[in-house]
Amino acid sequence: MIVPLLKGLKITLSHLFQKPITLQYPDEKPQVSPNFRGLHALKVSHDRAKCVACYLCPTVCPAKCITVEAGEDQNHDKYAERYEIDMLRCIFCGYCVEACPVDALRMTGEFELANYKREDFVFVKERLLEKR
Repeated sequence: MIVPLLKGLKITLSHLFQKPITLQYPDEKPQVSPNFRGLHALKVSHDRAKCVACYLCPTVCPAKCITVEAGEDQNHDKYAERYEIDMLRCIFCGYCVEACPVDALRMTGEFELANYKREDFVFVKERLLEKR
């Protein structure tokens, strides 16, 4: 009865003399894994989003949070006129990134997505475009 108590006390006392590993969050950012799936980003090619509006990402999305509407330019090339992701519905599975045939979508390491209004969680194309 006393042996398990002493073992537990030994573990507790050993932690008292170790350096704490707590991060002071706003000042110190945690190091996220390279495989972390955070905020989505649309890749840019020739000053335009690479998305060709093939509708594969909304098709494979299990949460049905992606909305794509196609448009056509002067050269009859198809592009995404409207691209929206509702982050309140997104489960960050990464299927949309894997399904994209032109590699137009990626997931960043950004994890700070808190907002005060529901409308701020709907990311439109301009907000998703990758910053250079």
